[in-house]
Amino acid sequence: MSPSPSEPTLPANPQKARTGINRVWHAAGYSVEGLRAGWNEKAFRQEAIAAMVLIPASLWLGQSWVEVALLAGSVVIVMIVELLNTGIETAIDRIGPEWHDLSKRAKDMGSAAVLLALLLCMGTWAAAIFQRISHG
Repeated sequence: MSPSPSEPTLPANPQKARTGINRVWHAAGYSVEGLRAGWNEKAFRQEAIAAMVLIPASLWLGQSWVEVALLAGSVVIVMIVELLNTGIETAIDRIGPEWHDLSKRAKDMGSAAVLLALLLCMGTWAAAIFQRISHG
């Protein structure tokens, strides 16, 4: 039986009904939970520890706010892509443990995205270090 036009329908996810600061507050909580879940993944934990060194180092290595932003941003992009990759892997694993070509493809593409983010980060840092060394 469907509700009458005057009756409000509840969304499938009651979280979607939140508005204003209440929605922002709960969204922040979900984000913190996501970071905690990421911390339980070895790759993300290694990248987060590296970020604790590299982000402050970007303040020393960068010679302008743009350079600092590029250096620090490239590190944060690696962490973002790692979280997205972990989300893809987790969703695929929830579907089932059996091997499937589409599941493999999704996981491989997530892994490739992490690789590209790491190459971008390493290239950015290598260029900045080279410039610093060659120009004093």
